[in-house]
Amino acid sequence: MILAGDIGGTKCNLALYELRGSRYEHVVRHRYESREFASFDSIIDKFLVDTMAETKGLAADNIDAAGFGVAGPVINDRVKVTNLPWSVDRVSLVRQLNTRHVVLLNDLEATGYGLALLGPTEFVTLNKGVPAPGKTQALIAAGTGLGEAALFWEGDRYAVNSSEGGHSDFAPRTDQEIELLRFLKKSNQYVSWELILSGRGFRAIHQFLNPTVQHPAFADSDADAAAPEITELGLQGRCPVCVQTLEMWTEMYGAEAGNLALKVLARGGVWIAGGIAVKIRKKMEYGTFVRAFCEKEKFAELMAQIPIYMVLNEDAPLIGAMGQAGRAAAIAT
Repeated sequence: MILAGDIGGTKCNLALYELRGSRYEHVVRHRYESREFASFDSIIDKFLVDTMAETKGLAADNIDAAGFGVAGPVINDRVKVTNLPWSVDRVSLVRQLNTRHVVLLNDLEATGYGLALLGPTEFVTLNKGVPAPGKTQALIAAGTGLGEAALFWEGDRYAVNSSEGGHSDFAPRTDQEIELLRFLKKSNQYVSWELILSGRGFRAIHQFLNPTVQHPAFADSDADAAAPEITELGLQGRCPVCVQTLEMWTEMYGAEAGNLALKVLARGGVWIAGGIAVKIRKKMEYGTFVRAFCEKEKFAELMAQIPIYMVLNEDAPLIGAMGQAGRAAAIAT
């Protein structure tokens, strides 16, 4: 049995997979609110108790391997979670789970390894482009934060190289985006792409466009809390400021995805993952994203040839972490 986890600043998804025949199949899955727990270890303890009945008591003593995708850089088998006061340590997990086959991955790294395990209905094409098998791919995912990664072909599969590119400096392209930068600099020493291309970015853009228009979710001190209301009102066309916010956010997301594609020359394709894209799928497919992606000075024609895929299965990080854990256990035996 394999335990897999997707650990982020907002939620932690944990799932168990069991080998049935030649493939691992999902057994049970639970979601936990990250900020309700003092540590990741305590979430694992809670999960094992919660799943006791569902697995007939087998889970706690029969975990053969475990893989976790964590929002933060993995350094010396340890991760300081970016948006939480947590550290996730592989050695501690080995002791807690009583298995030496524990894999720690950056969350985008886990997502990247999950891509090859997705079925044809679990992603959608935003730009057909010109497929180039075996060429470098890129992955970008906006959610609580902004993750970026590159995938390099190794002859039989893609290897994922994680990054912290979401924390690079925001680069405005238009006069309006320059004014947005000035607006954000009033309250932030650093303005990164993640500050904008994340859940909290919707409220920041909305306040920039028109601070006099307020919505009920704005009363919540959590900056991410306003995102669902703004995007819903924007998709429905019920609030002009929300419509503008959604348009501006999507355009900047496309621009940064294009930046990433240029930096790694992602002729093999660009993957869009993360919870936000799925929730605003109608807007992602409208054309704003792809247009901004392609607007790159001398390389518009090249950019238009890059396939763009949007991941619909939000469990891709879990699937990737599970796959890497299973691979580690298989190699060890």
